[in-house]
Amino acid sequence: MAKKFSRTTTDQRKVGRRHPLASVALIVIGLLSTGGVYALATTSATADTSASQQQLVEEGGKLFAANCATCHGTALQGTSEGPTLIGVGEASVHFQVSTGRMPLAASGPQAEEKPVQFTDEQIEALYTYVGEQSPGPGLPDEETIAGEGDAALGGELFRINCAMCHNVAGAGGALTQGKYAPSLSGVTSTHVYEAMVTGPQNMPVFNNNNLTLEDKADIITYLQFLDENPSPGGFDLGNLGPVSEGLFIWIFGLGGIVAITVWLTAKSN
Repeated sequence: MAKKFSRTTTDQRKVGRRHPLASVALIVIGLLSTGGVYALATTSATADTSASQQQLVEEGGKLFAANCATCHGTALQGTSEGPTLIGVGEASVHFQVSTGRMPLAASGPQAEEKPVQFTDEQIEALYTYVGEQSPGPGLPDEETIAGEGDAALGGELFRINCAMCHNVAGAGGALTQGKYAPSLSGVTSTHVYEAMVTGPQNMPVFNNNNLTLEDKADIITYLQFLDENPSPGGFDLGNLGPVSEGLFIWIFGLGGIVAITVWLTAKSN
């Protein structure tokens, strides 16, 4: 009886024992299930993104045909009325349209900033369409325009590369043939970056071989510093330099002295 009981207990243990490969099988099943769910979710997200992108491109194509193709051509090739847009990328379109420079109101030495003609959604559709048809410089990332660079180094780079047109304080200045470098006061960091990489109007293009992304971030930081910190010398007279300051002294300073002299003379008489 004892021997029989021992054999029965052994058999029960064998029956209740898990197979050595059972744990491996469970892990494999878990991995396959997790991978399948992740792949399904990723595929769905990618499909949604692609559909949204395609919708933007289609909407941008309609807007471009209605508002831009007359001057820039239906295939972005340009015409006698407007330059080609081949290779300009998203950055150029965003800069020109979101500052109101385009569509052009009237022919002139250069396109002037004016009220924006499109909504943010329409602007996104336009630059997405042009970027899809003819890739080029894209919009900046947040790190570049965050204003966390070296303002001192940015000021040095600005004086070397930009001050001859935009003035050392970014106040702008006149150029030849009725053209001008606009003031940079209050200009958004996104537009400053886009101007550097696309070279609108008479501005040269500063690609990453001329000014690295770090250099651009430093310049943007310097311009933000100028916007946030008023002139330490008081009234800046438009930051136009010693000519305007000297003229101010001659007109108002000397004029005030003459006026006081005349008043004293008239009072004594």
